Amino acid sequence: MFTEKTMTDYRGFDFFKLDTFMTDQQKAVRQRVQDYVQQTVLPNINSYWDKAEFPREIAMGLKDLNIIGGLIRGYGSAGLDPLEMGLVMYELSKGDGSICTFFGVHSGLAMGSIGLLGSDEQRERWLPAMSRLEKIGAFGLTEPTQGSDAVNIKTTARKDGDDYILNGAKRWIGNASIADLLIIWGRDEDGAFGGWVIENPKAVEGLEIVDITGKIGKRAILNADIRLTNVRVPAANRLAKPRSFKDAGKVLGLGRYGVAWEAAGVAAGAFELALDYAKKREQFGKPIAANQLIQQKLVEMATEVSTMQLICFQMAQLLGSGQINEGVSSMAKYNNARKARYVTQLARETMGGNGLLIENHVARLMMDAEIIYTYEGTNEINLLLVGRELTGINAIT
Repeated sequence: MFTEKTMTDYRGFDFFKLDTFMTDQQKAVRQRVQDYVQQTVLPNINSYWDKAEFPREIAMGLKDLNIIGGLIRGYGSAGLDPLEMGLVMYELSKGDGSICTFFGVHSGLAMGSIGLLGSDEQRERWLPAMSRLEKIGAFGLTEPTQGSDAVNIKTTARKDGDDYILNGAKRWIGNASIADLLIIWGRDEDGAFGGWVIENPKAVEGLEIVDITGKIGKRAILNADIRLTNVRVPAANRLAKPRSFKDAGKVLGLGRYGVAWEAAGVAAGAFELALDYAKKREQFGKPIAANQLIQQKLVEMATEVSTMQLICFQMAQLLGSGQINEGVSSMAKYNNARKARYVTQLARETMGGNGLLIENHVARLMMDAEIIYTYEGTNEINLLLVGRELTGINAIT
């Protein structure tokens, strides 16, 4: 159980007073998630991260926060507004990037694919159980040879009576080895792009899922290699709407929106820890925060975090008013992901040797920032998407 606080009792850095522009409902969503992070995530996550194990009991606590499903309305989903959705990603990632990714993959990529691109029957069939976290979702797009070039994925789907036969491979698929519903993207015999929902994937013949080991960040979320060899999927499990990569791009755009918030949260979490440490840690008879060089680091971090917050806040307004586009979400991800690396590194420096220990959390957040820099579009790809928006010229190919 999470105790509701007064709406003015926000424990977080907010230099430009963005809190004053939020509704009580938005503050309440944020508070529930922050309490969950403080009471459940931070006291328990480090051992899972260190051992590269998925913290199922921690992740399942998300179902009590009324946030599952994110922006989706109906089907038992949370029906959050854009700012609430961003705040959820922000507060989760302040605690731990792995938990945030679990939520983002399940609620954003998997449920989002079904919610945006499925038929009414498909939404009724799958979303209610996913909203209750009775079924966990995963999203399989990236391939061993097709990362940034996902539009040219090699996975194929051949119609065979009332089924499709899938062949191909996927890589870096979050939640895959714990998923009850696995969405695989590929092309049919006509070259049309599509998504196929594989139910109970662990029991499907010809489907091999192997977790990737040796990651330096987001170690408590499981990413997998997938191989599909003549995997049979009912034709009724092909998502009804997508026929081109642009259709899947609608889901990816919302994912990029969430990751921009996530990057801001990782940076804010590291900064807040470093600020508290600098005020308490004494050297030469005074807190290290009294030293000019430490204050310079703190101001650099505070400025970058504030800039990220302002970008995210405005991005939420644009999404809510229907004015967001690929260029906006890509610029937000591009800026926030690279600045998250910078802020977390400064936070680690501020804490000296103690910043190297995951028990103090900053080292974990710093390595998670490295993952954010690369996924949901590498920062190079996001840069070029913004360049295309500015010039009208595609420099990616």
